[in-house]
Amino acid sequence: MSPTTGTGTGAAIVGAAESDLGVTNLSILTLQTQAITRALADAGLTLADVDGIATTGVSRFSATQVADHLGLQPRWTDSTFAGGSAYEMMVARATQAIEAGQAETIVISFASNQRSAASRKLGGVTEDHTPEAQLEVPYDPLYPLSYYAMAAQQYLHRYGGTHEQLAEVAVAAREWALLNPAAYRFGAGPLTAEDVVSSRMISSPLTVADCCLVTDGGGAVVLTSLERARDLAKPVVRVLGYGERTTNTSMTTVQDLTVTGAVGSGADAFARAGITPADVDVLEVYDSFTITAALSIEALGFCGRGEVLDFISGGRIRPGGDLPLDTAGGGLSYCHPGQYGVLLLVEAVRQLRGEAGARQVPDAEIAVAHGTGGIMSTHATVVLGADR
Repeated sequence: MSPTTGTGTGAAIVGAAESDLGVTNLSILTLQTQAITRALADAGLTLADVDGIATTGVSRFSATQVADHLGLQPRWTDSTFAGGSAYEMMVARATQAIEAGQAETIVISFASNQRSAASRKLGGVTEDHTPEAQLEVPYDPLYPLSYYAMAAQQYLHRYGGTHEQLAEVAVAAREWALLNPAAYRFGAGPLTAEDVVSSRMISSPLTVADCCLVTDGGGAVVLTSLERARDLAKPVVRVLGYGERTTNTSMTTVQDLTVTGAVGSGADAFARAGITPADVDVLEVYDSFTITAALSIEALGFCGRGEVLDFISGGRIRPGGDLPLDTAGGGLSYCHPGQYGVLLLVEAVRQLRGEAGARQVPDAEIAVAHGTGGIMSTHATVVLGADR
């Protein structure tokens, strides 16, 4: 559905691609290079066209290291570290840089080899003087799982929902993954709510099937001006709106675990784009855990407070439903290299171009990508539209 108001920005996404996924045994910089060069090829551009880089995850100097590795000297960079929402934030910053004339062609990328390098940790590093060190670490929580489990526990208690209802997020993600040959769970077969609930308990009420995958992989998107984008070969995907919120480091100071900063980031993005949730054809939200996706759907305004578990029932978010969610299979069944936000953008672009194959949502005109980072700490929403 096309927006009825708002004109969007002067920027567009013209290239999108993944690196190799799964267990790659490749370095982070190799995966970054794959994602970036594939996204540029998708756009019909080369490294020589790039004058802006936005990336995190390689080191404290991520953009510097990637630029050096690729032999580039960009005139604009961004290494904002905000976890899984960073890449939606980077779309906003890249759009602003392009509109201000600071750069003409910007690549946003991320990659990780966390599975083959066995680099994922269950504990965070916390300085002794912080509230988390004093009030949370003594209880030995699994980081970040136990924190999201508390949010799920509070939501189910407050609104009377069930774990079986929440499991629909994972069940739907698996159905989408079964349509995506690149998905880690492509050949795994369907998942049921009973499968989710009865799988190994990790942090009550969340079981292993409520938790995202641990894989290698990454992705990249290429942005340029709308004027230049219309001269390139691929269908143009416009940046229509964006918004962000940064709310908390951990959960010590959070008053209500069932309300996230997506309320504000979504409202700002939708207002900039001139749309409402009813206009959205495809929704790509961060699903580090089933509760992450559920809270985001509700906070973005697709249903009322306390209504999301009923809202997602009946196949609404599965293939053929009226709110297609995480159509590549999500972090739950497609891939999760540690910061999944860039891959939300990749899939949104493919859906708006009509390039998603068996999982294609018919006549998709408006897509929303929403990233969540940290312990529901950072939230960023991007509205994209097909330039028909």
